[in-house]
Amino acid sequence: MPSAALFDEAFLKKLEYLYVVSKKVFSGRIRAERRSRKTGSGVEFADHRGYTTGDDLRYLDWGVYGRLGRLLIRLFEEEEDLHIYLLLDASASMRTGRPPKIDYARQVVAALAYVGLSNLDRISIVPLAVGRDGRRMPPTRGKGRIFKVFEFLRGLEPGGATDLSAGVGAFVHESKRRGVAVLVSDFYDPAGYEGALNLLRYHRFEPFVLQVVDPGEARPSLLGDLEIIDCETGEVREVTVSPRLLAAFAREHQALCEGLEAFCSARGIPCFRAETSTPFDELILRVFREGGFLR
Repeated sequence: MPSAALFDEAFLKKLEYLYVVSKKVFSGRIRAERRSRKTGSGVEFADHRGYTTGDDLRYLDWGVYGRLGRLLIRLFEEEEDLHIYLLLDASASMRTGRPPKIDYARQVVAALAYVGLSNLDRISIVPLAVGRDGRRMPPTRGKGRIFKVFEFLRGLEPGGATDLSAGVGAFVHESKRRGVAVLVSDFYDPAGYEGALNLLRYHRFEPFVLQVVDPGEARPSLLGDLEIIDCETGEVREVTVSPRLLAAFAREHQALCEGLEAFCSARGIPCFRAETSTPFDELILRVFREGGFLR
């Protein structure tokens, strides 16, 4: 898909509709669930402490003083921005599929970013792949910054091998603020996905999984004697593709998808299978309705 068509006017209209739906779904819940345990100058009362010289007299609780004769300072719960990190697999395998999985992933990431920016969350996009230069879109907020998101995603060219653990390891090492970490990938990692997700949990991020799947990959239209080239490593293998082999391949592909879902379910990680044949806005609506992204 041409990059201009990824984020055209029709796409923007769908984004605005998704934002309106997200406000209805999460109305009245967002403020309460984002409140931190820090105390500061917020609006929600948290506790009292004794007055000391130099405290701001505006926070004295005169009602308590009238009843008990004690000078106490009111403490409030301080709200913090929600940080949402969109970890996008930019390995070479994401180029495959019809449409390419990377194009579908770009639209999904842009949609999630738009809803987050509209809610004044801080959004950052982090590409993951072996050999990448570490370039990431730094945290930004505000609805108008969506065009910066589009620009960043358009310039993202997939390449290199998949190593989710290494990419996530670098991300947690460089990130000082915790938040929601949305991992968008096909999860075609020879080393597995468990290490990457456990790293996020161990470092107190809130993992969220979107597995991008091209339905045609499970049952490729191939038969006969073929030379197959790994799109990430360049490894070449000669194979004879038979209906029996294709059936076994389909079972392995299904096992990968179901294994990821079972792993996430056992650890309370929201997990969604994102088939590229499903319009991106339908996927986002399902994410909103089933919960887990905006907390």
